[in-house]
Amino acid sequence: MRVAFHAPLKPADHPVASGDRRVARALLGLLADLGHEVIVASRYRTYDRAGDPARQGRLAALGPRFAARAVGRLRRSGGAACWLTYHCYHKAPDLIGPKVSETLELPYLIVEPSIAPRRAHGPWAIGYAAALEALERADLLLPMTSVDAGTLGRAIPRPLRMRLFPPFLDASPYRRAAAERARHRGELAGRHGLDPAQPWLLAVAMMRNDVKRLSYLALIDALEHLRDHPWQLLVVGDGDARPELEHRLAALGPGRCRLLGTLDEAELPACYAAADLLVWPAFGEAYGMALLEAQATGLAVLACREGGVADIVVDGETGVLVAGRDSRAFAAELLALLDDEPRRRAMGTVAAARVRDRHDRPVAAERLRAAIAEATEARTAAAAMRAG
Repeated sequence: MRVAFHAPLKPADHPVASGDRRVARALLGLLADLGHEVIVASRYRTYDRAGDPARQGRLAALGPRFAARAVGRLRRSGGAACWLTYHCYHKAPDLIGPKVSETLELPYLIVEPSIAPRRAHGPWAIGYAAALEALERADLLLPMTSVDAGTLGRAIPRPLRMRLFPPFLDASPYRRAAAERARHRGELAGRHGLDPAQPWLLAVAMMRNDVKRLSYLALIDALEHLRDHPWQLLVVGDGDARPELEHRLAALGPGRCRLLGTLDEAELPACYAAADLLVWPAFGEAYGMALLEAQATGLAVLACREGGVADIVVDGETGVLVAGRDSRAFAAELLALLDDEPRRRAMGTVAAARVRDRHDRPVAAERLRAAIAEATEARTAAAAMRAG
């Protein structure tokens, strides 16, 4: 089957790395695993980070033009049997998929749809209305968390065709890294002057001036309460908030923190495997790919119970989730985990098994195969009803 693919937030070939780009690329990989031929139908980016109504209006006005281009491109290249959009919400609505699907009578799926009713009015009202229209016209919605699924069900009045599509990854590199933990730990210790006898905490996140910065500050506040306890922190990430965060991290004490900067995706499994605990407050995270990657390596997670984090971290089984944005509570849970290595190890073992059974690439590929078949059947049945 030929599948037309569109990622309005960030195209899969965008030069700037991010979690959205990684998931977009992973979806392309799933489609290839299933034997589909993928056509990138459009690279039109509708992202408005700031909430600028004028910008949203311009983007919406250009939508029909780019939709027409996509229709022409698909017709010239032999057509498609299905349209799949990755990530549609008020900051990046799909302005193309609904029009192309209607014109070419294609089944229309959206992976990771979400809706925020509080954005129906205010600076993102135009983007919200466009996203809502796309969501209502989709043949099948595939939200990645139960939080998003619940909000979609409440915000859209008509019955939705919807299936949960949990976050996924290729767990094999993380399993291989876990099998060589001692080697990776030794190499990182030598490269960065770390003490292998101390517990290593790991944080993996961009250093942006948004909720990422708030999570870093909360983590630093929690670590302030543990100055008398042995630990070392490894930080993977970079961004415009780095100067401030680097200064704050340095104040935790000499030799406490190592900033590794941005690493290639292939380098990450070794960092997870070498660490003893992933620590990340996860403020404002949809779910947090780093939390999933850590667990795939058999690493327990300490995070806050926000957004869809509870969909991928099982409190008390694969990690610990702290209620609210409470740095003291976070510090208390961190201290308890630092003092209980057998508990951390047991959580890591359960985490790796859960990723294998629920979030690994082959499991996701089967879910996507079934979703495409369901959307195709729904579109065919709707056409038959209209015909007579």
